[in-house]
Amino acid sequence: MNLLPVADRSEVRRAAVRLMRGEWRTSAAVLVLTVLTALVGLVGPYLLGKIVGGVERGGLVASTVDLMALGVLGAAVAHLLLVRYSALQTARLGERFLASLREEAVTRSLALPARVVDRLSTGDLLTRVTSDVGTVGQALRDSVPEVFTGVVHIVVVFVAMFLLDPVLGLVAFAGTPLIVWVLRWYLVRARGAYLAESVANGDVAEISAAVGEGSRTIEVYGLRDRMVTAADDTIARLYRARLRTLRLRNVLFPVGSFVNALPTVLVLLVGGLAHAADGVGIEVVVTGALWTWRLVEPMDRILMWVEFVQRGAASFARIEGIGASAEPVPPVGEPENDRIEVRGVRYSYVDGNEVLHGVDLVVQPGERLAVVGVSGAGKSTLGRLMAGVDRPAAGSVLVGGVPVADLVAAGEQRIVLVTQEHHVFIGTLRENLAMAAPDAPDERLLEALRTVGARWFDELPDGLDTRLGAGGVELDPAQAQQLSLARVEVADPHTLVLDEATSSLDPATARHAERAIAAVRESRTVIAIAHRLQTARDADRIAVVDAGRIVELGSHDDLVARDGTYAALWRSWHGS
Repeated sequence: MNLLPVADRSEVRRAAVRLMRGEWRTSAAVLVLTVLTALVGLVGPYLLGKIVGGVERGGLVASTVDLMALGVLGAAVAHLLLVRYSALQTARLGERFLASLREEAVTRSLALPARVVDRLSTGDLLTRVTSDVGTVGQALRDSVPEVFTGVVHIVVVFVAMFLLDPVLGLVAFAGTPLIVWVLRWYLVRARGAYLAESVANGDVAEISAAVGEGSRTIEVYGLRDRMVTAADDTIARLYRARLRTLRLRNVLFPVGSFVNALPTVLVLLVGGLAHAADGVGIEVVVTGALWTWRLVEPMDRILMWVEFVQRGAASFARIEGIGASAEPVPPVGEPENDRIEVRGVRYSYVDGNEVLHGVDLVVQPGERLAVVGVSGAGKSTLGRLMAGVDRPAAGSVLVGGVPVADLVAAGEQRIVLVTQEHHVFIGTLRENLAMAAPDAPDERLLEALRTVGARWFDELPDGLDTRLGAGGVELDPAQAQQLSLARVEVADPHTLVLDEATSSLDPATARHAERAIAAVRESRTVIAIAHRLQTARDADRIAVVDAGRIVELGSHDDLVARDGTYAALWRSWHGS
């Protein structure tokens, strides 16, 4: 299984700038609010220093001390309110960033080419759109706001210290080189460590899903010991990856705790000596010590949350990596007609192993074409290419002179592939139907349900507003298939590609589904991937695929009379 790429640092920076550019006014407002909060936080210590200095000199009266004490109290209350409001606004900004990121992740996942998805590790993609998005969400809600406000507070305090007394400002800055060194040491190693941990998480999710889905097969073939060994190896890799990140934290936090206390101690020591030598007033020493003590809380905050920021950055890089495999939406013109042309198409799922070899085919508007062949001949692959689900490695698949895959990428549903897989999405019946045509009126949705014979609609408690899926009305397989076909009817494509849409249903359910399919096929071009030759008999033409090539093309009677590949398949089908 392949893994999706990971965005490099420059791509992550560009993506972060792109997110911030969309909210630059709010970001600027949050920055101003944070700076104001930090400035108000300096008022209380400054007034306390003035009180101490005034008392030492004996020039303060009780009423003045009381007023200054009230000022300290007022500043504390104002600071508390600003901190809460600033945190609220910063968290809201983070949620807006997260909403944009979630939308991008879903959009990019849906834009992944089918050939890429087929080769992907399920666990890798799953963890990127779930746990990685959740990690980034925690970073945006908690970590980034805490680190951002902490950095702003530290900068404000240092600037204030230099304005108060340049010497004490330098002293307060003494521990900064050490904290910068340990942060740099940590960050250089953390990206790779946390990316490795994310990959290991994906591997665990992958093997967990494989064991859960294939438990019966594992039991039947006695694969328990092999799967247990594979699971142990995967979990061991995750353990080693987490142990590596733990070692990094065991260096970061102790050094950070030591550096936190250093500025206050040095300011008190140097300031005390300077005051004893009549170099500075006592109020300067007190104010400086209280301000440097205010560095401890934001520094602790930064050290505590920097790990989560790094986790979030690694997850952000993985999410951005989804877009590297997505295909850009090309500019497309309007097709001249509904004629489908397959020209020299070649395709391979694995490099060097072609499934289709130079296929040529033309399907006229309104034609009923059946595509038949033995299993593995390339029938379904050809159907997927004709529906625009994937692109050929060479050659072209055109409708009206325009590449079908380009139309699909641009959101044009001219050709729809109907398979045995049908999906009921969590939401209302209206939402399930209207996703094929968001602007479709209710009358069109109801007409589509009537067309496919979905009589069960009349029994729904809330009509089109009835919720389906988990927590709502559960549809049986026949109803789910009718819903999928009604969705196709709403999309109103000119061509249907049917890949045995009823093969996995029981006979009674299949009969209902086939009647619904017959209604949807009416007045449309139909390309039927026929695994059962009875389906092919009534087609206008039959294309016989063998080893990735179309070896015969004609009507049923013509092909039987030729006594070639199709005739042999027909005799085998009828046991003659």
